[in-house]
Amino acid sequence: MGDKTEPTTPAPSPTEEGLADLAAAVGKAGAPGNNCSSSSNQSAVSTNAKILIIGAGMAGLSAANHLLQNGCDDFFIIEARSRVGGRIVSIPLSNNQKIELGANWIHGVLGNPIFEFAMQHGLVSVVNVPKPHKVVATTEDGHQVPFSILQEIYEAYVCFLRRCDEYFLCQYSPPPDIHSVGEHINYEIEIYLSSVQDPKEKRLKQSIFNCLLKRETCITGCNNMNEVDLLELGSYTELQGGNIVLPSGYSSILRPLSGQIPQKSILTKCPVKKIHWKRKKTFTGLETVDEHSENEDSDDSEKTVTEVPTAGGALRGASVESNSSSNCDYPSGNVRVDCEDGRVFHAAHVICTIPLGVLKHTHKTLFDPELPQFKQESIENLMFGTVDKIYLEYERPFLSADISEVMLLWNDDKRDMHTCTEEELASEAYLSKNWYKKIYSFAKVTDTLLLGWVSGREAEYMETLSHEAVAEKCTEILRSFLQDPYVPKPKRCVCTSWKSQEFTGGAYTSIPVGATQEDIENLAQPLYATPQAMKPAILFAGEHTHSSFYSTVHGAYLSGRTAAQYLLANDEPDEMIIMESDGSDLSAWIQGIALD
Repeated sequence: MGDKTEPTTPAPSPTEEGLADLAAAVGKAGAPGNNCSSSSNQSAVSTNAKILIIGAGMAGLSAANHLLQNGCDDFFIIEARSRVGGRIVSIPLSNNQKIELGANWIHGVLGNPIFEFAMQHGLVSVVNVPKPHKVVATTEDGHQVPFSILQEIYEAYVCFLRRCDEYFLCQYSPPPDIHSVGEHINYEIEIYLSSVQDPKEKRLKQSIFNCLLKRETCITGCNNMNEVDLLELGSYTELQGGNIVLPSGYSSILRPLSGQIPQKSILTKCPVKKIHWKRKKTFTGLETVDEHSENEDSDDSEKTVTEVPTAGGALRGASVESNSSSNCDYPSGNVRVDCEDGRVFHAAHVICTIPLGVLKHTHKTLFDPELPQFKQESIENLMFGTVDKIYLEYERPFLSADISEVMLLWNDDKRDMHTCTEEELASEAYLSKNWYKKIYSFAKVTDTLLLGWVSGREAEYMETLSHEAVAEKCTEILRSFLQDPYVPKPKRCVCTSWKSQEFTGGAYTSIPVGATQEDIENLAQPLYATPQAMKPAILFAGEHTHSSFYSTVHGAYLSGRTAAQYLLANDEPDEMIIMESDGSDLSAWIQGIALD
């Protein structure tokens, strides 16, 4: 449910940290944790733990829970924000409503551990009665498209998309010079519309296809479907059961998830500055290895590193804290993590759940020494797109009660796409006049709350605008498409800003042209302290490390669990190999089940 620059016109955003009016509400999303920066003399404090988890999003919380369930409580979670949850967060509105700024749906039921967890804690009803869903598609001049045409185009589009999925598993090749999902779908659209003689009908049907492609960019997490690799689209595994909305909101899952973790083990407002992951024993203690002077183990193999660091390698003269009383049995001190406030952590193992959007901007300076080349290349290869939400809250309902969504069929000027260069399409001059045309619909959350989605460069541009400017433009759009000058202005507009968030840098991961599923597998590869080490020094988790469920919360959850399991497994090589897969859950065999 990515990268990034601050808005040039600082607009108050509910996802930005430090907003006094939202701090209390956001803090309720999960366990508040301890304020890492509030301790005195942080620069003199060194904290030891067997395991250090960086990030209190879904992957980090999942790892912590799995450790606790297996008798290991000697860990800390350090979180840069003032709250837990990562890209799962909500804020309150009036009338006891709350809106989800991040993750929105549980994607699939069968084999989905998030759905199972929600069921276990009574967050979703066994009998899920779907609300009536009536979609109205209108053109810019207010013309409402007959439902039969809308259904025809939608069914054709779904067929085109499924054909794109098939390339991942099938042996045949796509048509020449077609490398992306967007190119392939547009190729099929062109063939499909070639038999339509009436120019007006053809333009109308083309506008519906365009609308569905914009929707797909929000689902995939990209600027344009031409960016998404055709042969890799099918690498994402879709679980059966549809999208499930939790009645009390997605963020309601955080309370039971974080509730079992001791508060003292969660340290918030603790951004990481440096991870010294490759260290060796010297006369003065443990020091970071100089990659350039290191001749041993200088390759990019899975188990890179040097001499075995000794336990108890904390800095001399530093006060030492510990979180022990644990059933874990590992030596400590191999990895050193420096935080922005001067605090230092030493741990035997680090589970790094930092989002891909942040890694893209910091990996060169965050890790000392730099990550192996294959990891760096995969970080650069993968895409971490921007997807934002626009919530419009009204004093009173104005849409017909039976309408649940209004699709916006923009009269997209194809000449712009063909005659403008990429630089011109990304320019402020172009985006200022066209950003809002990326909004593909407004869906009714409640009778007085609408939700719009926007992706890519247009979303990035929107983040630079004030919420008042966005509300004004959305009102203009609704009045035009509904041909109703009396559409009221919203009493409140809330826009997310995931791209410009320092600790997120975007929305979620996708595989662009030229990248492969192997890049995600590379990101998931752990790093070992020595070639002989049986357990990794650094493990990586997060949605960007799950090769089948990337971009999802359940992917993040499973990756955190897998990372924890690596550290809990017996010191047997074959155990390590077994944990390469997610065989411990239902997803492995459920993929082959098709439900009618």
